[in-house]
Amino acid sequence: TMNSSAPSLGSPSLCLQPLWDHLLGLEDWIRSPFFPVAFSLGVYLAFCLPYVAMDFLAPRVVALQRYKIQAQNHPSVKMMANCLVQTLYNHLIFIFPLSVGHWYWRPMDLPLAAPGLPRTVLDILACLLIFDFQYFVWHLLHHKVPWLYRTFHKAHHKYTATFALTTEHSGAWETLSLGFFAAVNPVILGCHPLCSFLFFTVNIWLSVEDHSGYDFPWSTHRLVPFGLYGGAPHHDLHHMKFKANYAPYFTHWDRLLGTFATLRAKST
Repeated sequence: TMNSSAPSLGSPSLCLQPLWDHLLGLEDWIRSPFFPVAFSLGVYLAFCLPYVAMDFLAPRVVALQRYKIQAQNHPSVKMMANCLVQTLYNHLIFIFPLSVGHWYWRPMDLPLAAPGLPRTVLDILACLLIFDFQYFVWHLLHHKVPWLYRTFHKAHHKYTATFALTTEHSGAWETLSLGFFAAVNPVILGCHPLCSFLFFTVNIWLSVEDHSGYDFPWSTHRLVPFGLYGGAPHHDLHHMKFKANYAPYFTHWDRLLGTFATLRAKST
């Protein structure tokens, strides 16, 4: 069980305690059935917004075009609106009823003490690695089994040139199954609620960056050494070619199973 007492002086949790104390001040909102949907949608749209702005500017700004992975492709307003409507529909029709059920049957426990910073970082990394494996297996199956692809995953591949709002352009089964993986991992690992919120935030950010269609000098895959992280170029190639790069973030599963590819390797 989680420690519900206040942290002692010198505790490593003091690093995150001010942030957690602020969130505890919003306890009624966090415990409400509206919070999961508002959090998920709000964080997602906030991360998409800068890329949406860049997508509008890119056709006229040469400095942005050099960072676009598929420089010749620019999403239209109609394409963006279509993705946005699909995302809103999924959140309202599928995610919100589940949030109400979760609120009713399994209320959230919010301890007084924040988690320690080292434990939080390790838990977030562990959640990401487990999610990466779950997504890889799910994704591989939904490409290798034609019925699964046609029935459930094809909607996500409507656009071969990714842009930020394509991140959540998917059907109900894909939205719910991947959402389940993300939600269950912190529970399995016994993570503190703050760690769960931070993992969800990082996971949404990495997913949006994956689909952004941009490769910047500060992109995550350039910050992680030894090619361990694929990032936007890795996932953009998957949308172009379909038969490679099934893992969402890290590259080890694709390398191990022979499904790893780079743009240069595919063009030669």
